[in-house]
Amino acid sequence: MPEAEGKIFNFESKEKIRADFLEAVPFDGREEYVKIETEEFSAVCPFSGLPDIAKVTIEYYPEGGKIVELKSLKYYFISFRNVGVYQEEATKIIYEDLKKLLQTNRIKVTMVYNIRGGILTTTSMGTL
Repeated sequence: MPEAEGKIFNFESKEKIRADFLEAVPFDGREEYVKIETEEFSAVCPFSGLPDIAKVTIEYYPEGGKIVELKSLKYYFISFRNVGVYQEEATKIIYEDLKKLLQTNRIKVTMVYNIRGGILTTTSMGTL
């Protein structure tokens, strides 16, 4: 495998991601569309150790009778901050953790990463 040129920064393993920070709140509105957005997500490229910063959009229907508690979601996102994880994998992890927490199949996670090296990356997982 190729190696990154220049300085490489240390990062944590994926085991440091804290899905246990996520909390759900009971909610009686199974057909209500919920959309959450933040531009404050960051993780670390495991190739170079450089930060990957993204806008995260979470869309779901709480068919499991639960919504995500937003402060817990923020803490969960912060747990990614020093973790080395590829962009596509970060999307998959968030999708799977929220799908499990909310017990819904109608969930979609989209991440638009800041341009790096002239390349814009958007990753998406799930359907509504």
